[in-house]
Amino acid sequence: MAWNEWEQLKAAAAANKPTQMQLNGIPEEDRPNAGSPTGDLAVTQKDLAAIGDEAFKLYNRLWEEARVTSTDTAATDLKSQGFELGGALSHVSVRWDRQLGSLMDACALISNHMDFTDKAHQGDEIFIERHVSSISTLDAGFDESWAEPGKKNEIYGEDKKDKKD
Repeated sequence: MAWNEWEQLKAAAAANKPTQMQLNGIPEEDRPNAGSPTGDLAVTQKDLAAIGDEAFKLYNRLWEEARVTSTDTAATDLKSQGFELGGALSHVSVRWDRQLGSLMDACALISNHMDFTDKAHQGDEIFIERHVSSISTLDAGFDESWAEPGKKNEIYGEDKKDKKD
């Protein structure tokens, strides 16, 4: 390919779709929440708890309703009677149990993770709240609007010299 041909291809591509570097984002039209004021995903503790609860319920339903022990018995009986269907049924049963186990593990993982996430975020909230409140107290000492010009800022307390006078 000649250099001129390469330049023509680049110019044609740029004319069709201008290239721009875009970091940590997608175009506005591709965002499902583009109209929201923050543009960020917001999840409440209530949402996390509901997801974890539904995963736990699904896990329990799968345990009670999706396990099929009678299939193994039927497969064994068919095999003992010389039917090839017994082996096939046994194979299906084994595959079903593996898939069911994977699904139940995923439900348990989701449920446990939502519980962990809920507790972790509560701890983070308390930690952040404590730090932010101490920062605002510290910041108040630097705010010149706390005292009128020529008067002391009350946040610093009384001066030891004033007590002696």
